[in-house]
Amino acid sequence: MTLLRMVDVGLRFPDGTEALQGMDLSVAAGQFVAVVGPSGCGKSTLLRLAAGLAAPSSGEVHRGADELAYVFQDPALLPWRTVRSNVELAAELRGLSKAERRDRATQALELVGLTEFAGHRPGALSGGMRMRASLARSLTLRPDLFLFDEPFGALDEISRERLGDEVARLFGERGFGAVFVTHSVTEAVFLSTRVIVLSERPGRVLGDFPVPFDYPRPPRLRFDERFAHLAGKVSECLRGGVQ
Repeated sequence: MTLLRMVDVGLRFPDGTEALQGMDLSVAAGQFVAVVGPSGCGKSTLLRLAAGLAAPSSGEVHRGADELAYVFQDPALLPWRTVRSNVELAAELRGLSKAERRDRATQALELVGLTEFAGHRPGALSGGMRMRASLARSLTLRPDLFLFDEPFGALDEISRERLGDEVARLFGERGFGAVFVTHSVTEAVFLSTRVIVLSERPGRVLGDFPVPFDYPRPPRLRFDERFAHLAGKVSECLRGGVQ
């Protein structure tokens, strides 16, 4: 099933800035698409279009997902609520019963390894743990499609890799569709089934690289010769699009 399809999509802001041009992108169930590109090339704009938070100036956006989740770089947890209460929030806003949202939160916390911290406030958690809580909150919606906007960008390298391992594991188990925006080529290749490279603004597709590695993906994959070769090809394409 196709969860997201963009056909010749362009977006021009009222001030005349052209963010995207001729964007064609398709994401099917069970596909994890990473998007890399230079700063300001329209990566976050692409996600906003995918989520229906913005409308294209030209072209068409088709969403086939019944449920989608948007994960931002800032975990945006409410400091006065416990981790469990924060994780329940998305389901609460959807009107799920107290019993149902508690059950879903319990499952999500277990999936991301935060069960023992359910009663803590966000201020007692590390940055990586807060991002786990944010991910758990999205999991309670049981989305068909995840949209990730540089969710690990503010973390140190070790925390970033550990969370990458976690997301890759969850994807391998759940098989949801995903669009993952990142500045890290290594992160993009490790997580995804495809890597899309965008040009400088206005963003357009310069390269589309299938990633052949099976899930689950062990952390040592990052040091595999085949991995390094593919990451090098993606980096070369990215450098070719930066003037």
